[in-house]
Amino acid sequence: MEGLEKNLFTLEGETALVTGATRGIGRIMALALAQAGAKVLLAQRDILDAGLRDEINAHVPQERLSTIYEADLAKRPSVETLVSRIEADGHRITILVNSAGVISRYSCTDFPSDEWDKVLEVNLSSTFILCRDVARHMLGNEIVRRQRGSIINVGSIMSFQGGINVSAYASSKGGLVQLTKSFSNELASKGIRVNTIAPGYCVTEMNTQLLENKERLKSISERIPIGRWGDPSDFAGPVVFLASRASSYVTGEALMVDGGWMGR
Repeated sequence: MEGLEKNLFTLEGETALVTGATRGIGRIMALALAQAGAKVLLAQRDILDAGLRDEINAHVPQERLSTIYEADLAKRPSVETLVSRIEADGHRITILVNSAGVISRYSCTDFPSDEWDKVLEVNLSSTFILCRDVARHMLGNEIVRRQRGSIINVGSIMSFQGGINVSAYASSKGGLVQLTKSFSNELASKGIRVNTIAPGYCVTEMNTQLLENKERLKSISERIPIGRWGDPSDFAGPVVFLASRASSYVTGEALMVDGGWMGR
């Protein structure tokens, strides 16, 4: 059909760097990118946890084998050397997915300062560093499929709501949306798109406390218009969409994947 490109969602020839991919939403995102044709590089604190790498490599050709890079997002020097180590191996990153995140639950009047620092370092500061360093790297890429690169940050509905007992998490995720908009304003004209995916309540390890609290589980579940909590598999499509040229005119946005929660 005239004016409509073929294979809008293909990621063949792309190389994606993904953080937080050993479990939950990040794991599904990494698998989805690999299935769409991208080579996937995994940034992990535990390099001995090779389950995801091996799962990817069992289904991709030799030229798209996945590699693990050690990176502890709570330690600034580990994050600041990551891109240079990847470059030294000859990779050209065209997709960045910042999916790693931590949460601490305390009342706002009892929130420990060290917990605040930990959450902000992993969720916001490390994301800033990787966005900065990968964007600089992407500026050296050729323009292919209308872009030099796509950066995808993983926020939360707490990017827009305060939540309960999660002041550090909500602050970090709120900052992430503004970081996304700021980077997009500077990079969009240079062929690099920057967006956020904002998950709602999902059945993941991060939400174990909520899932085990019958009263909170009931109150949250009753408020989700689609009638269920999210599953990590719900994020395969959104991450491929934002990474591919199917979203070539989308940047600076926060894509809500929340079962309608924010629409209530």
